[in-house]
Amino acid sequence: MNGDSVWRAQFERTERLTWMIGLVGLAACAVGAMRNPDRFFEGYLLAYLFWLGLSLGCLAILMIHHLAGGRWGFAVRRLLEAATRTMPLMLVLFIPYLFGLRSLYIWTRPEAVAADPLLQHKQPYLNVPFFLIRAGVYFVVWLGLVALLNRAADRQDRSPGPAATNQVRLASSLGIVAYGLTMSFAAIDWAMSLEPHWFSTVYGVLILAGQVLCGFAFVTVVAALLAGREPLSRVLEPLHFHDLGNFLLTFVIFWAYIAFSQFLIIWSGNLTDENFWYLRRFEHGWGWIGVALVVFHFFVPFFLLLSRDIKRRSPWLAKVAWLILVMGVVDVFWIVAPGFHRTQLAVHWTDGAALVGIGGVWVGMYVRQLRSKSLLPVHDARIEEELESR
Repeated sequence: MNGDSVWRAQFERTERLTWMIGLVGLAACAVGAMRNPDRFFEGYLLAYLFWLGLSLGCLAILMIHHLAGGRWGFAVRRLLEAATRTMPLMLVLFIPYLFGLRSLYIWTRPEAVAADPLLQHKQPYLNVPFFLIRAGVYFVVWLGLVALLNRAADRQDRSPGPAATNQVRLASSLGIVAYGLTMSFAAIDWAMSLEPHWFSTVYGVLILAGQVLCGFAFVTVVAALLAGREPLSRVLEPLHFHDLGNFLLTFVIFWAYIAFSQFLIIWSGNLTDENFWYLRRFEHGWGWIGVALVVFHFFVPFFLLLSRDIKRRSPWLAKVAWLILVMGVVDVFWIVAPGFHRTQLAVHWTDGAALVGIGGVWVGMYVRQLRSKSLLPVHDARIEEELESR
């Protein structure tokens, strides 16, 4: 059995296992939905936002690479493209969430709106029909970008030439702006409106920063796992991991900057209609999660990623990336879960079931997409020049 057959067989086994785990998790979610629908929808939204963030974070990174170039992106482009092709699955997984709108959002309840002047003021934006229209626009944009980028990659595989490269650069230049706008509004719709009396002008940017950071962490983990296998073993070098480590460091700093800026502005203003968001996340045990984020989502990765040796050794860098991914889940939980008005820090079993269920089918779809194409782009002159130069 040659090297290509070996890794494809391993991928098939991984795909079957993750699909099985995911389906078991979703079955547990179904049981939870029957026993406690409110808790199920809360856990489902938390899990959905994290896994959707991985798909969109990898989409943003792919567009950044097409615009800026760089050796780091040529080697991991297929890993990013496979993650973007999980978006149709995320569209399907979005459907169960729609049945929980009334359970999740107070602004969907006519009696609550009638008793609250502020909700009445926001009703032209926060209403179910307009919410669904906006969600449809978001998915049309995201799926359109995925289709354009992957179609251009297929065209490049079939025949060399600058046409596909020019098309993908144009799509990326417009797409990176479209992603920023649509995801910012999606973050407001799906997460911030859980607490409709509160607002932040940088909330969307904070969510975007977390998505791109987790996207880089994810692709770093996958690259480290595949670095010893053909054909990536012929391309991936310590220099590529050093570049990925630098990106991780950059977005760790950027995420921390946005998070601290939001905190500083709101806390220094000390307005009761703004600071209650942080008060809710500092009391009744939630503050310990905030401390954990500061320590393990910023300080620990920051100081580890300052080391050149760690960034150039893929097993070590992968451990840092795993930490960032785990804390990415915690970050989503800390930002969103208090909006469900959980007075005490509590993790319900449906939170874990939804995370495993959606995550299992997401990883299964990712592996299927990854093994459906060559792990290296075909007819990419930049890859071919790099291989010939060795």
